[in-house]
Amino acid sequence: MPELPEVETVTRGLREALVGRRIASVELRRKDLRFPFPENFAKNLEGKRILALARRAKYIMASIEGGSCLLIHLGMTGRFTVIGGEGKARNLGSFYDEAAAETSAYGRHDHVLLTVEDGTRIVYSDHRRFGLMDLFLETDVLSHKLLKGIGVEPLGNDFHAHYLAERFRGKKAPLKSALLDQRIIAGLGNIYVCEALFRARLSPRRKAGTLVRRDRVDERLETLVRHIRDVLTEAIAAGGSTLQDFAHTDGASGAFQQRFAVYDRQGKPCAACGRPIKRLVQAGRSTFYCSHCQK
Repeated sequence: MPELPEVETVTRGLREALVGRRIASVELRRKDLRFPFPENFAKNLEGKRILALARRAKYIMASIEGGSCLLIHLGMTGRFTVIGGEGKARNLGSFYDEAAAETSAYGRHDHVLLTVEDGTRIVYSDHRRFGLMDLFLETDVLSHKLLKGIGVEPLGNDFHAHYLAERFRGKKAPLKSALLDQRIIAGLGNIYVCEALFRARLSPRRKAGTLVRRDRVDERLETLVRHIRDVLTEAIAAGGSTLQDFAHTDGASGAFQQRFAVYDRQGKPCAACGRPIKRLVQAGRSTFYCSHCQK
């Protein structure tokens, strides 16, 4: 599933293609993705201008003229392709398997087609259809069932060691599980948690509450916050990570996977100590770590 850097990469590509432009037409090639499209979805978008586009957690949110919000989640295999008036296609992001990679615009996995006023076409494709789109009033953003209760953005000013100390206090859950809790931190995913924990030299198995002190903020939390920010920032600059076929605006693959220290490196030597990287399963997800370096 695309994580924060990949979704941010797609968001930036869509912002360039859509913001300030009016939607001329919307074609739905099926009645649903993960959930059914809202009633009159296409009709309520057509003729409206896209005023702004941003990312919240792993969601893409477009501010639509007239006070509506278009919410998009890529699921596991969602991607966008921008086809300019000259017919040239640009892939704005994908995270899909080989079967989906073989499809092209207007193929059987292309479910939503937006055409904007200058003739540019935006094609949403989703091989497994785990993505979603919703349209609702912007005044309902904070109460929306998919957005309410989401934690702070890990690259925002509200994410700091004091915040983690409060949220981790008394927590017996493993540190990795706590960091993946979207009610605590929005958009942080498996790949980048593994990498940040390695940089911070913290075991994914450690109980989150053990990093909380009564008298002061544990310096290990300061270190963890710094590395989470660094890993995400570096991954965004690299265009995300390519696992299978992720690609960004200019069609190039994400490059951050070339910097993985532990993720998907089971059995390979740790760059710090030379011992083999280990893998364990936590809450159904693979965790990669160095048992010698991470305590």
